[in-house]
Amino acid sequence: MSNLTLSYLQIDLAWENSQSNREAIEAEILALDSCDIVILPEMFLTGFTMSPETCAEPIDGENVQWLIGLASRSGKALAGSLSVLVAGEYRNRFLFITPEGRVARYDKRHLFTMGDEPNHYTAGEERVIIHYKEWRIMPQVCYDLRFPVWSRNCDEYDLLIYVANWPAARRPAWRSLLQARAIENLAYVVGVNRVGTDGNGLDYAGDSQVVSFDGELLKDSEPFQSRIESVSLNKDALIDYRSRFPAAADRDAFTLSGVKRRIVEL
Repeated sequence: MSNLTLSYLQIDLAWENSQSNREAIEAEILALDSCDIVILPEMFLTGFTMSPETCAEPIDGENVQWLIGLASRSGKALAGSLSVLVAGEYRNRFLFITPEGRVARYDKRHLFTMGDEPNHYTAGEERVIIHYKEWRIMPQVCYDLRFPVWSRNCDEYDLLIYVANWPAARRPAWRSLLQARAIENLAYVVGVNRVGTDGNGLDYAGDSQVVSFDGELLKDSEPFQSRIESVSLNKDALIDYRSRFPAAADRDAFTLSGVKRRIVEL
């Protein structure tokens, strides 16, 4: 089985300034060593804005075209969420773009009520699994982390990715829940969070992590600091652990009524 090499950017974001963020992110990605996937935070071009009317772009707009071009030039798959306009609705959309220009998408399911997100964005309706380089990857966005039923692994994925703008005031929840999702789902978990202060005065600690299927922290980024980290995930180790500790066989049966499931082969 193939290993998967990830890099992630725990970075500060210029508030509602796509051009500035594009320039900073592009420089960092083009300077990276070889890897399979680069993961960026939630709304990495604007910060967690509730002004999509002025910040969001159509899904075929300049920001997405820039991202597709950057994946091609860097030779790396790129992943993270953007504020986008789709069929008259604003979406907090996770995009996964391969160097060949193939695109998978996931729209954030759980919108953050305390941040007024449901009054500005439309929630997603689908669980999405991305098949890429012999790995099954489930994308999630920030507040989704608090809802374990939504990410329940029924032998659907090997890697769970959370991209976030998770405030420093709730650091213990972020750190604990990332490990919990890995342990309960017998899967690798990557959580990528921003640092800095946003336009609403909220501080972000980062605390980006890579967690093994048994809860071990493979990466634990220094808080409150911009960091670029890389890690290689071992598929054989995951399969071996699931074989030796088949806890998933004892899971409860359940269904999510009305929820669509979509597998994207990349």
